Amino acid sequence: MKENFSFGKNWQVFLRTVNEERIKVAERSISDFLGIGSLKGKSFLDIGCGSGLFSYAAFRLKANEIVSFDLDTFSVECCRHLKKEAGSPDNWKILTGSILDNGFISKLGKFDIVYSWGVLHHTGNMWVAIRNAAGLVDKRGFFYIAVYNKTRMSGFWLITKRLYNSLPEAGRKSMEMAYIMALMAKNCIRLRSSTSGLKEYKSTRGMGWRTDIADWLGGYPYESATAEEITGFMEKNFPRFRLINIKRTNSSMGNNWFLFKNGEP
Repeated sequence: MKENFSFGKNWQVFLRTVNEERIKVAERSISDFLGIGSLKGKSFLDIGCGSGLFSYAAFRLKANEIVSFDLDTFSVECCRHLKKEAGSPDNWKILTGSILDNGFISKLGKFDIVYSWGVLHHTGNMWVAIRNAAGLVDKRGFFYIAVYNKTRMSGFWLITKRLYNSLPEAGRKSMEMAYIMALMAKNCIRLRSSTSGLKEYKSTRGMGWRTDIADWLGGYPYESATAEEITGFMEKNFPRFRLINIKRTNSSMGNNWFLFKNGEP
């Protein structure tokens, strides 16, 4: 079995669907949760940049400095593509590296906004990844992360993801179609359109539902945590960080969103 799912290959497919509407939705998902309309004068670190969409959104929100990095070389290429679409700005740097690599992160510096949405639980060592990421937040800076919610179903999804990664391409496509059919059946039982939610899916963060299904089933390594586990970890290891915004989910397939502010003077 492959040890890591190639998110980057998945993002290459997603890039074909990126348009002005998706970019604006991504901008809103950053600015609304941060509670600020512009990133002007702020530095932005995108950990596990994936498609590069949110680094691009940070550029559009006028971030003073943007640093994006990912361990997946295909993701790095996706991000470079969007940087080129943005006019190859000098204040946007793209790197290949891991949040678990102390030598790499020691050279990054500190940032006003450290952003990592749906990434740290795929590193294979989530708690070290969270600790390392939080250590990159500058004084009075923001730490914006999303982590898979832990429920009784989390063990089931771990087995599912291992199975998906063990299959050849045809088997993976079959699992994806079975998953889609299950979602449609669930909507029918609830007396909704079978495709309800899929057509409007991009309204949440600008992402694509078809791409995210492969991302969800294939996303391995995989860890999860309750909201209380995340906040407790931060209180213990970063007592100066204050939780200023949270978006909870009850789903085993969803992320809890967290926004901490570093109160260090």
